[in-house]
Amino acid sequence: MTTSTAAKYGTARRTVTMRVNGRGVTREVSTRTTLADFLRDELDLVSVHLGCEHGECGCCNVLFDGHSVRSCLMLAVQGDGHAVETVESLSVDPTELHPIQESFAEEQGLQCGFCTPAMVLRTKEIIETGREMTDAEVRHEISGILCRCTGYQNIVNAVQSAGARLRDGAVEADRGEAAADGAAGGRS
Repeated sequence: MTTSTAAKYGTARRTVTMRVNGRGVTREVSTRTTLADFLRDELDLVSVHLGCEHGECGCCNVLFDGHSVRSCLMLAVQGDGHAVETVESLSVDPTELHPIQESFAEEQGLQCGFCTPAMVLRTKEIIETGREMTDAEVRHEISGILCRCTGYQNIVNAVQSAGARLRDGAVEADRGEAAADGAAGGRS
């Protein structure tokens, strides 16, 4: 296909550069390629699940500059200059689970697993607000992601458990740093 034919039928190509899971990525893409297809097909990030491809189910949610977006409704060219995060970014060691993932496993917050990556990323976003939420508030916050299996209560439990785990871990880390600072200060 010639360049003029490609332009005529809307298949122009553009170079995009973005940070995906903390690393810089530059690729040439069709201007019609969705962010979901780019992440799955070009970068092999298969945790981005395509359920409806109409923005209804939320299973393709990724974090875009720290906020949930439906990647099936965005074009890859819209990601140029932005940061995108998929569930693959949560653990630096692929053999270890992130505390959010551990909470989902322990609380039985997944069954078929199709919505799980989107739910895990949404949980990360919820926790990063720094605000403890009631179960009803958590239900509202995850309501944009369709789960056909769990009935949601176990997901709510997983979100609450992950929040508590990460808050407690941050408190423990802060205590450890304070103790180290105090010990260092006492020796001077």
